[in-house]
Amino acid sequence: MSKPRLGDQALDRMPPIPQDQQTPAQRTAMEEITNGPRGKIGGPFISMMRSPELMARLQKVGEYVRYQNTVGMRNSEFAVLVVARHWSNPIEWHIHRPIAEKEGVDPRTADAIAEGRRPTTMTEDEAIIYDALEELRANRCLCDSTYDRIVKRWGEQGVVDMVAHYGYYSTLAMLMNVARTPLPEGFEPGFKNLPG
Repeated sequence: MSKPRLGDQALDRMPPIPQDQQTPAQRTAMEEITNGPRGKIGGPFISMMRSPELMARLQKVGEYVRYQNTVGMRNSEFAVLVVARHWSNPIEWHIHRPIAEKEGVDPRTADAIAEGRRPTTMTEDEAIIYDALEELRANRCLCDSTYDRIVKRWGEQGVVDMVAHYGYYSTLAMLMNVARTPLPEGFEPGFKNLPG
């Protein structure tokens, strides 16, 4: 018998709350999400229902950084893959890899990220994002040359949006890792956990 790992149903600490057990605040927060661009509750919002006020506020940040940011949808989805790999979160990966590829991210690029390698098939924009997020994770800051690359491409708003995007998806990944949010039945994680 194999050892349970992140994404396994058996580890789920915070399963969906049945509708008849939800508070009015939980129902309101859920309706706001299902009526927005996401159209449904899933992934991090299952555990986040335990704090409906936070869920309502945070999902608005997510709506901006995912759908309206300065780097565009393709680059946003690419960045989610980098974040998902940083946190070894199988749910973010499961949700966002198909979207990233639909938006034009090369499957070889996604494969390299999944394996913990710097992709050789990235676009110029993807390389800027990848290098910035790797540096931010490793150094907790950006050097002048990395900062200047982002500003030259997307302006100062792009720097702010990119850092906020990283923080938002890191928050979701941490919540799902702590809650041990499972993958849908029948799916396996899209990568192996990397050491460190």
